[in-house]
Amino acid sequence: MPEAFPILISIASEDAGKRLDQFLATRLEAVSRARVQELIADGKVLVNDAAAKASLKLRGGERVTVLSEAQRAPLKAVAEAIPLDIVYEDDDLAVINKPAGMMVHAGAGATDDARNRGTLVNALLHHLASLSGVGGELRPGIVHRLDKETSGLIVVAKQDEAHRKLGAQFAAREVKKKYVALVHGWVKKDSGTMAESISRDRVRRTRMTTRLEGGRAAVTHYRVVRRLDTKFGKFTLLDVKIDTGRTHQIRVHVAAMGHPVVGDTMYGAPRQARGHSAAIGLPRNFLHAAELEFRHPRSGETIALSSELPEELQEFLRKVEEE
Repeated sequence: MPEAFPILISIASEDAGKRLDQFLATRLEAVSRARVQELIADGKVLVNDAAAKASLKLRGGERVTVLSEAQRAPLKAVAEAIPLDIVYEDDDLAVINKPAGMMVHAGAGATDDARNRGTLVNALLHHLASLSGVGGELRPGIVHRLDKETSGLIVVAKQDEAHRKLGAQFAAREVKKKYVALVHGWVKKDSGTMAESISRDRVRRTRMTTRLEGGRAAVTHYRVVRRLDTKFGKFTLLDVKIDTGRTHQIRVHVAAMGHPVVGDTMYGAPRQARGHSAAIGLPRNFLHAAELEFRHPRSGETIALSSELPEELQEFLRKVEEE
């Protein structure tokens, strides 16, 4: 049963020496330390009727009061009239050509503010009559994801059964996905496979890495389309296919080869590519989900779709190839 608010807690002698946030994170059921720190920062936690810092060391005998709900009410995505490029739609599913800069859905830690606005889910709720509920109210219809700064094809489910069947295809690695990437430098081999496992970086938690043991299996195949020697430096245009769908997979794998995706400053790309006498930048990652192929969850027919490079990526290529 949830605890009634306000919560009154008397600090026992055995809890002396603990930080206030550390103590409350263990005392309040299913509440993260980050959420506890947020409550303290908002003045919702009192020690002996006075506001306190998260770092306060308890001495024993204090009276701690938690004034408001420790857990937020579950977020629910809301419809927004955001333009969508719907490349395929039927009663069971839709395939969207997502632009760069759009998050697929809000994060679980987002509050009902700007971080829960402008997402693909918000747009889907406006444009589509129904979405599957398998992913919950924050991620209706979402079967797989693309990074915020990656553009291209993403399939969404309109019915629960379609969602489950599509999810099974992704889990069985039956869905074929091809990406186009422009990376820094010249990739030596004309084709290859990267199979380093991927883990979350222990220091920078928003990043992934191939440098730790025990990560999740990840397989990426690449083929060189062409190598570019430009006034802005050397680049390689790649076709990339992935067997798995790990977070940041392509970005992490090519960076591990020493060839980060153009525009991907998180994984080592410079903000601007500089040559002998010129510099050029790209405000997004040069990574595009160009082809998607899967079996229709109802009919079993093969659905194969493609998407051209967005204009901003075509323009970037034109500029770097100018003499």
